[in-house]
Formats: sequence, structure tokens, C-alpha cells
Amino acid sequence: MIDFSKIHKVYFLGIGGIGMSAIARYLNANGVEIYGYDRENSLLTEQMISEGMKIHFEENIEKIPHEIDLVVYTPAIDRSNKEFQFFSNKGLIIKKRSEILSEITNDEFLIAIAGTHGKTSISSIISHIFNTAAIACTSFIGGISKNIDSNLQYSENSKVFIAEADEFDRSFLSLNPNIAVISSIDADHLDIYGNYDNLLKSFTLFADKIKHGGKLIIKSGLNLPTAFTGKKITYSFDSEADYHTSNYNFSGEKSRFDLIKNEKKLDEFMFSIPGIHNIENAIAAIAVALEFGINLASIKSALESYSGVKRRFDYRINTDKLVYIDDYAHHPNELKAIISAVRQLYPKKKICGIFQPHLFSRTKDFLDEFVKSLELLDEIILLEIYPAREKPIDGINSKLIFDRIQTENKKLLKNHELYSELENNKKEVVLSLGAGDIYKITDQIEFILRKQML
Repeated sequence: MIDFSKIHKVYFLGIGGIGMSAIARYLNANGVEIYGYDRENSLLTEQMISEGMKIHFEENIEKIPHEIDLVVYTPAIDRSNKEFQFFSNKGLIIKKRSEILSEITNDEFLIAIAGTHGKTSISSIISHIFNTAAIACTSFIGGISKNIDSNLQYSENSKVFIAEADEFDRSFLSLNPNIAVISSIDADHLDIYGNYDNLLKSFTLFADKIKHGGKLIIKSGLNLPTAFTGKKITYSFDSEADYHTSNYNFSGEKSRFDLIKNEKKLDEFMFSIPGIHNIENAIAAIAVALEFGINLASIKSALESYSGVKRRFDYRINTDKLVYIDDYAHHPNELKAIISAVRQLYPKKKICGIFQPHLFSRTKDFLDEFVKSLELLDEIILLEIYPAREKPIDGINSKLIFDRIQTENKKLLKNHELYSELENNKKEVVLSLGAGDIYKITDQIEFILRKQML
């Protein structure tokens, strides 16, 4: 166990990552001096610098301060990184991000949200519900919640901690939640797990780590073999489950639905984030809140005032002439969900999707599935694969997807070619999709599209 009362200086390797930055912000709020390295500057790191953290963007051991008490690193950091090697040889306390999250939360009342999709949306909705109900909580969110313009909801006197339980690198097995949510167990991260059975075993182990007397809130239909003997609650959009919806309808971007619990209607809810998958995320969050004991009035109010998460069904332009939505979708099932939701909202308009594949291994593992999901679009623009932590895999590239797509209106472009395409060809609905660095060009996409509307 780390005695945080003796921790005064912490150094983060990969501080700009969304999970790393939330922990850095938490420790900073608790008076710890924060230093760190990231390979790229961003709006997030700029904000963290303005909050008093010392961050640099080149591998340079001379910029590492003396008397560091703790080093935190992201599993995505390259082991050849000069600073990682420096700390490894110094005999300092070096911990993964997940280990620090465990140290912070495991003696607290913890709500942990796991799943290959939906973690960030569910976590941010739960956090907003607790905040609306005036329950002191600290939330580590895997995206920027628009309601607080941050990935950290911090309260000095937190009664509850809310955290995403990340399956990558088996990180979530460090956590011991009181309430656990499992939203999905689709095949992913097979570069880490090797096969789906190993991924499923990890989710089983996560469920088994729920504290005695705790609760498991799991999407209906997920057949998870687990030794968990506590209360198991199921949820779904519309299938048989303890919590589900009925009388769902939408007007514009707003959705209305009745909440059903154990086949009895509890109330009618309104939610402003489009898409059936997002309604299902909201049902999971409602189930957590009700099982915790929050009253319906607070939950209803929270859902109505919830603004969403940046890069999750994120409207950048929303006019009668043109719609531009940015989304983090990077798995075939996520692409299918958002494209289907947009199709439901705009059935008479042509949808153009700009997709940047994320990881060579994911592209290789789900090639056919990516093709099927992207073919739901009227027009497809593919960018090159974003490698993240990976080295190239021979023969795996965006052209591999491109050549298999049967949709006639398709293009494989570089960024500068994309800008020309948008300038010269009018669009009706545009989606930018992916988990890589596509976020760096969304401002330029928006600028070009707005200019086009004039």
C-alpha cells in the first residue's frame, strides 16, 4: 500500500492520456506536485499546465526533477523510452495507472464501469446523476464530460468514487468495486488476450472481485460465468431485463422513454443524447443510481440536463443544411451503433463517414466486420491507420479495408486531400470517427464545413 501522506512529488509517463490525466488531476487537487512527460501537447495538457502541473514533450531525463516519490506510467508507454529506462534503473516506486487507481479507490465505496463499449458514457452519466443529487463523489472519466468540462469530477469529501474499469492490459483486475457495471463483452484487444475466451475469463475475474454485499449490474444477454453470489441486476434497452424501456420515441435529438423495473413502470424520462445505444447506457446509469438509493426526481433532472461527452455523439454543426457529428467509435460494433443512430435521425439525408482505423491489430482481427459496418454509410472516406502503441503489421493498412468495401462512393485519402474533398463537394451529414489522432483535424473539418454553408 502507498502512504499518500508521504507522497509529495509524482511523475507521470504519458500524462496526456485520458486516464492518466484524471489521476494526475486528482493528486494535484490533493496538493501533490505533479510533473510529467507526453510525446504530444494537446488542449488537455495545456489545461493541466494552467492548473499548475509541470509537463514537457520530449524524452529528456534532464527535465525530470529531483526527489520524485512516485512514478506512474501508462501501459502504452514504449519500454525503450529514455525516461522509462531512467526510472527503471533508479529503484524508485514505479506503478501502472491501474495500480494507482486501485490504491486511491479500494478502501472507498467504488462504482466501477466495465465493458468493451459504453464505459465513458455510463461513467459520465452516473457522475452527473450523483452530482445533481448533491452526493459528494469523485469520478475518473475516460473522456471530457461537457457538464464539467473535465475528465475528473472531484469532491474533497467524497462518499463515492466512480471509475472506468479498463479491460486493456487486464487493468480492471486491480479494482474491488462495491457496484460493478458490465456493459458489453465484445471481442477486442486480442493483441493482449490472444483469443475471446481469455477476454471472457478476465471479465469473469472482474465480476468475482466485487466486494461482499456488492451488486453486479450487467447488460441482459451477457452470459458471463462467474462465482459472484451477490445481487445481480440486468438491464437492456428493450429486451427482458430487470431495468428496460418501453414507449421509446424521439423528436429531433431528444428521446423519451418509460423506465420499467421488474415489469412495473417507474416514470417517464427525457434524454438529449441520440441513439438507442446511448439510451441503453442511460438505463445502466439509472439502475446504478436507483440501486444506490438516489430518488427518481434527481435522476430525471440529471438525465434532462446531461450534456454528453466530447467525442461521443458530439454535435459540431447541427443545422437544417448540414450536420457534423464527431465520435470516438473505433470498433465495428461501435461504428454500426452510431451510423444506425444517425440514420434513424436523418433517414432522408446522405451520410458521409470519415474513418481513421485504430491499431493494425484491430484492423487485422476485425477486417470483415469493419467492412460491413462502414458499408452502412452512403459515402466512405478512409484515412490511414493510427498505430498508437503498435509497430506496423506487414500487409495491414487502410487500403485492405478500402478494397473490400462494395459501396461505390468511397475514397482513401490523406488529411490534405480530405480538406480538398470537403471544400469541393457538398455534404449533408458528416461523421468523423476513430480513436486515434483524428481529433486533431476536427476543428479544421468544422471550419471547412461552416465556410461551405456560407
